[in-house]
Amino acid sequence: MPDRIALSGVQAHAHHGVYAFERENGQLFSLDAVLEVDTRAAAVGDDLEKTVNYADLAQRLHAVLTGEPVNLLETLAHRLADVCLADPLVDAVEITVHKPQAELGVPFDDVTVSIRRERR
Repeated sequence: MPDRIALSGVQAHAHHGVYAFERENGQLFSLDAVLEVDTRAAAVGDDLEKTVNYADLAQRLHAVLTGEPVNLLETLAHRLADVCLADPLVDAVEITVHKPQAELGVPFDDVTVSIRRERR
């Protein structure tokens, strides 16, 4: 199993969605990112430069989450994955986007879309 670095529950008020009221009012979104990274060099040298700086990554992911609105969670997840894979140390990433305040017309806990992308 590869080494993994995980960010869970990065939250933001954002304006994604198909419906006009979602774009106007916004709602809570959150994301989880699980990165596959070989952390051996960082561990041996105790060197942040040889691993993913998860504080910096969290800021970049948050910027996408609060950035340009999209219709679909699938699109948002894809953009978030691209941010992670822009780091050459990341071999693969799994992104889950949560939309717990979606309008479904029935009681529910959460709506999620999860994708996995690998460096090609």
